[in-house]
Amino acid sequence: MLKIFLVLILTSVLLSCASTPSFDVSDVDRALTPADVIDKPELKLGKIALWGGTILGLKNLKESTQIEMLAYPLDSSHRPRLEEKTLGRFIIQHQGYLEPEVFTQGKQLSVVGEVGQSVTGKIGDSDYTYPLIYSRNIRLWTRGAGRTNFQFGIGIHLSN
Repeated sequence: MLKIFLVLILTSVLLSCASTPSFDVSDVDRALTPADVIDKPELKLGKIALWGGTILGLKNLKESTQIEMLAYPLDSSHRPRLEEKTLGRFIIQHQGYLEPEVFTQGKQLSVVGEVGQSVTGKIGDSDYTYPLIYSRNIRLWTRGAGRTNFQFGIGIHLSN
């Protein structure tokens, strides 16, 4: 009986530490990348995408917010994998106001939303076509969020 009780307690503790964003990904086209939208925008318009990356900039408009993103592949928790090759840039169009002091440059973000008409902009002096995604759900990642950090052993661990 004691063994069953210990197993139940251990299972409860482990499950309480596991959390991922509650994205509805049932209708997401998982193969869809920002580069795909640039290549064939007419075939991708209206599709549902799950993208993520790092914030490059944010602009609050009258009734919405635009976030410029540098895209990265996502892990199984939908968090950007910054060690991978970038997938280009895209713009998130979010209904409502987002606080610029919270959504700062360099933070990681994931978004589920509908692919819209691409927009043109500039990167330095060069023209750039940005795929646009209308956000349904966004997740701003905090340092360590979504990462499992379980260790067991004897020794010294140094971390920055």
